[in-house]
Amino acid sequence: MDSALLIDLLKITLPALIVAGTVYYLIQQYLEKDRQRRLIELRLESSKTTLPLRLQAYERIILLLERITPNNLLVRLSSAGQTAPEYHRLLIQEIRAEYEHNLSQQLYMSPEAWAQVRQAKEGIVTLINKAYQSLPNQQQARGTELAKRVLEALLTDEADPTTAAIDAVKREAVGLF
Repeated sequence: MDSALLIDLLKITLPALIVAGTVYYLIQQYLEKDRQRRLIELRLESSKTTLPLRLQAYERIILLLERITPNNLLVRLSSAGQTAPEYHRLLIQEIRAEYEHNLSQQLYMSPEAWAQVRQAKEGIVTLINKAYQSLPNQQQARGTELAKRVLEALLTDEADPTTAAIDAVKREAVGLF
């Protein structure tokens, strides 16, 4: 009699356990898919907010790089009536001010792209410093002489320090789409 009761009990509990396990598995699958769907919706909503900010950051960095490109910098900041030390100081101050004004944009860029931007800025500062150091009589030289030396140095190097950074930023911006 004991074994018959045990078999009857197994006939009842075993199917119930199988049904309960199946229901549990199906509910878990449903909840996981729902969580993934919500995560995708959240990312999509976040993308709608951050994509314009990232694009604006890339635009600002391109503008920074264009503004500190030696050709544009020398045209924008006139050397007329200034001594070479004054003009040198003005050029370096302008580059640093432009860079510092856009420091927060690195938040939206990859570390590699930002490193290219920083390297471009440092390359231009180095180019200007070398041109200034190459002046025969720095204290007596005119700003126009410094501008001429910077342009000559740029022509002999045959590579604008900002070109690689602009290309890196453009590649990264294109990668958003």
